[in-house]
Amino acid sequence: MNPASPPQEQTPPAAADSTARRSWREVLRVYSEPATLRMLLLGFSAGLPLLLVLGTLSFWLREAGIARATIGYLSWIGLAYGFKWAWAPLVDRLPLPLLTRRLGRRRAWLLLAQVAIATGLVGMALSDPRTGLQALVLCALLVAFGSATQDIALDAYRIESASADRQAALAATYQTGYRLAMIWAGAGALWIAARATDGVTGYQPDGWRIAYLAMAASMLVGVLTVLLAPEPAASTGRADSATAEGALADRLQARGLAAPLARLIAWLRGAVVGPFADFIARYRWQAALLLALIAVYRISDVVMGIMANPFYVDMGYTKDEVAAVSKLYGVIMTLAGAFVGGALALRFGVLRVLMLGAVLSAASNLLFAALALRGHDLAWLIVVISADNLSAGIATAAFIAYLSSLTSLAYSATQYALFSSVMLLLPKFVAGFSGAFVDAFGYVTFFCGTALLGVPVLLLVWLAGRSRPSGSG
Repeated sequence: MNPASPPQEQTPPAAADSTARRSWREVLRVYSEPATLRMLLLGFSAGLPLLLVLGTLSFWLREAGIARATIGYLSWIGLAYGFKWAWAPLVDRLPLPLLTRRLGRRRAWLLLAQVAIATGLVGMALSDPRTGLQALVLCALLVAFGSATQDIALDAYRIESASADRQAALAATYQTGYRLAMIWAGAGALWIAARATDGVTGYQPDGWRIAYLAMAASMLVGVLTVLLAPEPAASTGRADSATAEGALADRLQARGLAAPLARLIAWLRGAVVGPFADFIARYRWQAALLLALIAVYRISDVVMGIMANPFYVDMGYTKDEVAAVSKLYGVIMTLAGAFVGGALALRFGVLRVLMLGAVLSAASNLLFAALALRGHDLAWLIVVISADNLSAGIATAAFIAYLSSLTSLAYSATQYALFSSVMLLLPKFVAGFSGAFVDAFGYVTFFCGTALLGVPVLLLVWLAGRSRPSGSG
């Protein structure tokens, strides 16, 4: 590769920790770099739509008198995020007419997704679930698919914007923007909806209309960032993939296939088969180990998290207590953990912090078991939330950096979408049985059990650290 055409391909995860240790001054300087600061704003754009089609929307629908069963079915709108891998190859490889030529591939898809989100939010604002539920749902689906598409393009943009050793810092600032957006889309939207009606109680559609229009306007943060940001430099991996694609099309034409069909088959081979074949080729037998680690790394947190809110209710905590401690203070602690995790990963390497995050995540669940024995104790709740959210922030920052290091820049969007989907499948499936487990054995046993779920994770992180991927990153 020409030294003048950065960035290089991602460093293999096992090798990423072999770089020279940075000083704390160098670590902190990374957080002031333009690429890192851009991720704060783009993270805000990514985090904004999620609650607006899930939590905040369910509040709106219930206040409008929509049945709980209907609201439950409408939560399937969020499945768009779980299946984003299905159209990730298009985002990864397909140029958009006019936009790609002017902005580049990553920024073109980001802008298209952001416009779709804003359009969907405006449509939701102009709909009333009492008189036009179908229109509201269609607009919410547009927001969800736009948001999932933005996630695909943004993950690729982040991975291609900086070297592997800086991914933890980018992940930390991305999480910060994401969490701030969730506060704005959750508490902020409710606050606007309430204030816009001058304190009038009961369902007021005008309040929700103003709130969702304000959320649509907030997407300008991401739009302006995309328009002003540079497009990441094309990698040699992506160029080599395009060359191989052209060569395959030529061979197919030589065998008698029509040119359009040959180009289509070659494109499908590169866009759909290529990302998965590339991952297997680079890591060979270690691919199974890496996928196993991805599938279970967050299992302790995800399974426990499903029962967290029912636990608070059963322990007698009020909505105000939970909102103040878990939803506001807890977010602050998660952000602190993300920055700590990013800094530690830069200083000591991603795999060491990955191990630390796994240990802390499992151990913090034991604190919930202790809280279950104490009952209603606000001071102890603050201690538990502090430990749990701080450890979650550290683990997530390291995990995002680790996933980023596994991707090839030639297929960054598709491979990262695959990894982030694998990350949730098993934990979400197991979490579905959490309520029945609590009913049968109680909260103390449940929280201890979720802590034990983290033990295999420690073994997999250790094995990943000892392995040396034979493929190039």
